[in-house]
Amino acid sequence: MHILLYISDYLIPFLVLSIVVYGVLNKVNVYQSFIRGAKSGFFTVIRIMPTLIGLMAAVGILRASGFLDFISSLIGQFTDRIGFPGALVPLTVVKMFSSSAATGLLLDIFKEFGTDSRIGLIASISLCCTETIFYTMSVYFMTAHVRHSRYTLAGALIATFAGLTASVLLAGMCSGL
Repeated sequence: MHILLYISDYLIPFLVLSIVVYGVLNKVNVYQSFIRGAKSGFFTVIRIMPTLIGLMAAVGILRASGFLDFISSLIGQFTDRIGFPGALVPLTVVKMFSSSAATGLLLDIFKEFGTDSRIGLIASISLCCTETIFYTMSVYFMTAHVRHSRYTLAGALIATFAGLTASVLLAGMCSGL
């Protein structure tokens, strides 16, 4: 584990320095390019801000109203039968909208079940191998002015279910060690 920390301590500054050196060798005004990119990024953040606020408000309303718990208990009755703990349904639903809200739920799961429990392992792995589907779609499609998403949602949901399946299988393998 220490080797990864050692490598990352040197790899990131090396990459930044190599980009700057490459730009200088190609006679590019690196500072001006950086400022242009930062300005463009700033305006992108301003354009997506309403979407971000809307998604955060929606997740907050779902949690505060108790609707998330209600829908999770309904879905959890089915998922318990197929091997996916019903206690993780709220985490899975919230992760589709907000990664930071899902992290808050993950901490609640850790407090209740423990980090090394089967549920804790599945929750940890599932957060790593699933995506914030609706956040990503809304932000990227709005920024790129995509009007027809075609099969994006279906593909993202299939990938999420594959990630959840993998998290259950991997947690089972890890707990068997």
